[in-house]
Amino acid sequence: MTTDILFEEIGDWGVVTLNREKALNALTLDMVKAMREQLTKWAGGRSPVKAVLVKGEGEKAFCAGGDIRWLHDKAKDDPAGASEFFREEYRNNSLVYHFPKPYVAMVDGIVMGGGVGISVHGDFRVAGDATMFAMPETGIGLFPDVGGGHFMPRLHDGLGLYYALTGARAKAADCMAAGVATHYAPGDKYEELQKALLATKLGGHAHADIETVLDIYAGDPGHAPVNDIRGDIARLFQGHETLDGLMRALEADESDFAKETLKTLSRMSPTSVRLAFEQMKRGYEHDFDDVMKMEFRIVRRVMEGHDFFEGVRAQIIEKDRNPKWKPASLADVSDADIAHYFEPLGDKELVLP
Repeated sequence: MTTDILFEEIGDWGVVTLNREKALNALTLDMVKAMREQLTKWAGGRSPVKAVLVKGEGEKAFCAGGDIRWLHDKAKDDPAGASEFFREEYRNNSLVYHFPKPYVAMVDGIVMGGGVGISVHGDFRVAGDATMFAMPETGIGLFPDVGGGHFMPRLHDGLGLYYALTGARAKAADCMAAGVATHYAPGDKYEELQKALLATKLGGHAHADIETVLDIYAGDPGHAPVNDIRGDIARLFQGHETLDGLMRALEADESDFAKETLKTLSRMSPTSVRLAFEQMKRGYEHDFDDVMKMEFRIVRRVMEGHDFFEGVRAQIIEKDRNPKWKPASLADVSDADIAHYFEPLGDKELVLP
């Protein structure tokens, strides 16, 4: 048993605590396996648990993602072995999405990558003053996975595609405005809210019981900066069949927003940007589990490529912030290159219950 993730039963609740504070509660393979095993038990009709609450230890992070450094080192020698982390993680994401009882994620602090996968697919996502959401994977040669291909293209006004391609960050007010968070509680009430939830006796309408408590402690997160650029995002990020069409629209636009967005995209892995665009496009047409299967096909092949290793080297290991992407430009990444990532894996496919 790992102490990196803790499980308790408190009243009617099952409580999951991500317990790697110094590592910003980043997920390891053991943590993912343990969480899925415990959630499976709590999901059963014989379990006394009527709802689940997930939180991160410490004040800095709910969960900053998967253990990227471990994945980098593992995948260098054994891409198939590293992909098993994603296989287990995606199975856990699917369990959260289909969880039959109320699922509450207390997403105060950093919530990125794998942390998004164990929160955003649940019923309630409670932002706090320290909340900082992002899916920054295109900057490390990856793509916004853990079900990003399902929830992001379903955000309104092109926000999902914008967040997916640029890795833009969103604090609590933006998370509420975008629909990433369902509720907000101010910092001076956040711990009190958590205690109140765990003290709540859940009856036959558990979702409504939880909603009542959340409404009591709800606050106003204030102005959402994303709303200042929401019109630009809606105008420029919607309605494109191809990434090239989006890029032409950005290049033809004279707004500061378009110029800044082009500058941001120029720093990202060209392969990742094209992958993410296609992932969002296809993901909108698929149900959740099909998206997870699609994302496993993509990530399995990303682990055999170049950009993930180069991105992690530049951003996390050596921190020179100067990745040498291959191919180096969007123009050099062909449709055939991208199509390969989506091809079936045969007997290596992700299998979900």
